[in-house]
Amino acid sequence: MNPDALRFGPDGLLPGIVQSPAGEVRMMAWLNREALRLTLETGFVTFWSRSRQELWTKGATSGNRLKLLQVRPDCDGDALLILAEPEGPSCHRGTDSCFDGDEPWPATLPWLGRLEALLASRRAAADPAGSYTQRLFAQGVDRIGKKVVEEAGEVVIAAKNEDREAFLGEAADLIFHLDLLLLAKGASLRDVVDVLQRRHADATGGKA
Repeated sequence: MNPDALRFGPDGLLPGIVQSPAGEVRMMAWLNREALRLTLETGFVTFWSRSRQELWTKGATSGNRLKLLQVRPDCDGDALLILAEPEGPSCHRGTDSCFDGDEPWPATLPWLGRLEALLASRRAAADPAGSYTQRLFAQGVDRIGKKVVEEAGEVVIAAKNEDREAFLGEAADLIFHLDLLLLAKGASLRDVVDVLQRRHADATGGKA
């Protein structure tokens, strides 16, 4: 990205929309050239506060930083999409996203990112006497692998019947346990998506 190609507004600012690797929109704030420079140099997202008229690095006080992965301008160069790994909630209210409200979002694929973060925390607290998830992590890869095989069989059996809800329930169980296995092996759903993206790019010559 070439910062000189960006179109900052008359006030020297442009909006930065922060998105997590799971695809969830976390927040929006403003950047000037210095904020963008610091973001790129430090690897942590920095903004310009219009109310305080000063630079601020997200999470400098709370610890809820945004670890930069990529910055991408829009087609007109007057807005930025900032892909960042959140290190905690992104909203000052303590919610993951500034766009969270009283009503839950409709179920979307980015929600899997939240689920995986929860499962990762259970892995860190693996306990043979803890919750179901903690017990599975404590029992290790072999036990989790057996559950994946078991759930895969249940999915196939359910697919042969006409009960859609039962089929979806078994598919949910399979994805849940597969994610446990990925985490137990130090991987994630995002790593699997990366593989799929690379395969797709190879198959299409990077055109789609």
